[in-house]
Amino acid sequence: MIGTQPLFVFCYYIKLVCLKGFTHKSAKAHTEASQLACEAISQHRTITAFCSQGRVLAMLQSRLDASVTDLKKRSHTAGLGLGVAHFVLYASWGLQFWYAGVLVSKRKISYQDVFKIFFVFLSTGRVVAEALGLTPDLAKGAASIDSVFGILCQEGKINANDPEATPPGKVAGEIDACNVFFAYPTRPDVVVLRGLNLHVPGGTSMALVGHSGSGKSTVVALIERFYDPLSGVVKIDGKDIKELELYSLRRQIGLVSQEPCLFSATIHENIAYGRESECTEAEVIQASRIANAHNFISTLPEGYKTHSGRKGIRLSGGQKQRIAIARAVLKSPQILLLDEATSALDLESEHLVQDALKTMAGRTTLVIAHRLSTVRNCDCISVMHSGAVVEQGTHEELMSMSGTYFSLVRLQEAGCSGTKCS
Repeated sequence: MIGTQPLFVFCYYIKLVCLKGFTHKSAKAHTEASQLACEAISQHRTITAFCSQGRVLAMLQSRLDASVTDLKKRSHTAGLGLGVAHFVLYASWGLQFWYAGVLVSKRKISYQDVFKIFFVFLSTGRVVAEALGLTPDLAKGAASIDSVFGILCQEGKINANDPEATPPGKVAGEIDACNVFFAYPTRPDVVVLRGLNLHVPGGTSMALVGHSGSGKSTVVALIERFYDPLSGVVKIDGKDIKELELYSLRRQIGLVSQEPCLFSATIHENIAYGRESECTEAEVIQASRIANAHNFISTLPEGYKTHSGRKGIRLSGGQKQRIAIARAVLKSPQILLLDEATSALDLESEHLVQDALKTMAGRTTLVIAHRLSTVRNCDCISVMHSGAVVEQGTHEELMSMSGTYFSLVRLQEAGCSGTKCS
């Protein structure tokens, strides 16, 4: 019985080891299918607009087919292993009872001893088999732990909790970029900024204009310190931002991106998210008035308690942008970064928002815009090309140069004229 007992346990072990090899493949296939399904549901309007339902279903089916193939292999392996295990189990029982009968017939052992030994080994085998039955769960847990620790053990190049960092205190908002070179980590061969030099005096408004891909939004990412430059220095009030406490610095910077992010919450909660501490209803309404959002919010059925939906799907692009601007205004930052923040607004709303932002004096405003009519009143305009500033000055000064900015303005004016004629 001792000799046959390991065979029973070994069969279960072989079955579970084989199943362990398929666990990772099946989980990966299910993850890819789930991601595709989530994206299809969240972007169902785009899919419907392009009549791509069949294509998306085919993509989902292809990912599930891989999982089905894997499950078939698992089923065959499990069936074979279970069949062999049961065969060995009952064959070993038959062998044990036959030999026990031989011993009993020769008066070398009693019936009581036979059944004592039999049930001891039977219980032991079941316990061992049940312990091995946890192998798939252990394999799943190990895979999950590996992915979690893979994230936790990653050491970022930017240490947000650097104990040696200096608190910036109240910043004046002066921004300097000195001979900055930068390439995104995912595209290290593509250098976006090539020796950028930029000076933004505190309390002034600076506009960055230029063709797409010239590095305008990258400047904003470096000021927020989402990335560090490959070489060169980005300074706030004459201090390298690498030496400043990151959280304290970002508390004084407000960002409104081209694609504003709204949370699945009420409009009031989305605006109040800009303030770390509690804010009153009056403060939220005042920020909405500055962003020219109060009028449309008041017309909604539930006003500021209206739920914006997942990613703000219940609101238009212009409404989402105005709520994002109100959120940044409520934060009352010393440095305000507007990355195409008014691109989805009509001209009247855009002028109202800009006029309101002008009343918030004493802060540094960096504006990125493709619509050049929106930056004419900025204190200074910097024209970027191939990752560097090629022209700088006021609107009148740049127009008198007849350079890159002059060409951009004329090109947009010609496009607007052509649109009106058509």
